[in-house]
Amino acid sequence: MQQQVRAHVPALTGVLTAVSLALVFGAVLGYIPNALVPAAPEWVVAAIPHLNVAISLAAIASISAGWYWIRAGAVEKHRLAMIASTVLFAGFLVLYLYRLILLGGPEPFPGPETVYRFVYLPLLGVHILLAIVCIPLVYYALLLAFSYSIGELPRTRHAAVGRVAASLWMVSFGLGVVVYLLLHGVY
Repeated sequence: MQQQVRAHVPALTGVLTAVSLALVFGAVLGYIPNALVPAAPEWVVAAIPHLNVAISLAAIASISAGWYWIRAGAVEKHRLAMIASTVLFAGFLVLYLYRLILLGGPEPFPGPETVYRFVYLPLLGVHILLAIVCIPLVYYALLLAFSYSIGELPRTRHAAVGRVAASLWMVSFGLGVVVYLLLHGVY
């Protein structure tokens, strides 16, 4: 299986990215009917943003730890931290999409129009753009890590792509926390 993945890393990255973005945009734009997901009590749906901000903070910590450990030469710890980051992101995404589908789209901004236009929307736009850009980079780095041995990875683009992916991923998660604070803390 690793050899098959290795032979098709760019193509698999493209397919996984396309499927992921189709799910996200389908949920955001309301194309996925809420009848396709199980109903949940209102308190569960209301708790999702709070759980997701905790997941985001944990993901920032695990990405930071992974970055630290690879610089320290602790490859196994790095691998575990990046797997944890990926699992956290997947959990975040499942919860986020579930809530979007149930609510029929994103929640409206409750604050003043000026803050909405000049603070919230630009932050949200950069957060979304970075999240979109991160998807193929993260998939590419993960597929390389999965399909090559530790000794072979230095001959791939894993480190270069991983550095960019981790940087953008952390900024995106950080901006997500700021968006959460604007939606659920400040207003």
